[in-house]
Amino acid sequence: MKKITFYFLCFSCIACTDKSLNNITNLSLNTFLNEDSLAMLAFYAENKSNELPSRNIGTVGNGKLENASLMPFYGSNFNYFDQDSYLAKRAFTSKIVKTIILNTYDDLKLTVPNRKFFLMELSNIHGGEMSPHRTHQNGLSVDFMMPKTKNGIANYELDTLGKDHYFLTFNDDGTYHDDKSIKIDFDLIAKHILCLHENAKKVGYKIAKVIIKTEYKNALFNTPNGKLLKQSDIYVVKNLSPIVNAIHDDHFHVDFEKK
Repeated sequence: MKKITFYFLCFSCIACTDKSLNNITNLSLNTFLNEDSLAMLAFYAENKSNELPSRNIGTVGNGKLENASLMPFYGSNFNYFDQDSYLAKRAFTSKIVKTIILNTYDDLKLTVPNRKFFLMELSNIHGGEMSPHRTHQNGLSVDFMMPKTKNGIANYELDTLGKDHYFLTFNDDGTYHDDKSIKIDFDLIAKHILCLHENAKKVGYKIAKVIIKTEYKNALFNTPNGKLLKQSDIYVVKNLSPIVNAIHDDHFHVDFEKK
């Protein structure tokens, strides 16, 4: 019930915008190029940022963002998770965080080739409140879909549901409730987080906090990369409210901060 209530909040706050097909750019595509994906490319071309540095003002929970930069909808090994969210201008971030994310995907392309990742919501074009999120206000918050396997093989069938992903339910061991053959890949999550942290440090930033369903932490920390994560200085939340905990069973949240 908690996830269903949250779903309807999400549904009411994401609006579609005009799907213009002008000014198509040469972004790397890894999916079939249909009318909708062309609209994403057009939107990216029309909303590319200026050359001024971004300004992260205030906090992740009470702030705003100036000179934001839009994440590309596609990359060679990643996709943004939802077209409506993208066109509703919920995929903007600071230029420094964009650099961290894209460099991380480049690194993952080398270490886990042929694996795709799904990027989720970041910030509004000017920051500020972005319902139903409590944070994401100043361009330093990012959500990532958790990678999954089916019978031990990379699986993406649950990653392109858009806002319907809030209907998904995973058990406390990371197994999908409706299909026990689908499981969360905790080792790859840990690897992704460690890579984000290393790329953040290269530009004078670090991960301030990781939010993940707290029942997952044992499974996460028991993997090879999870053991490295546990030994690092990256803070993974210890306690969450019941509704926030339930929501983070299919994605993890990262806040960055300047070192």
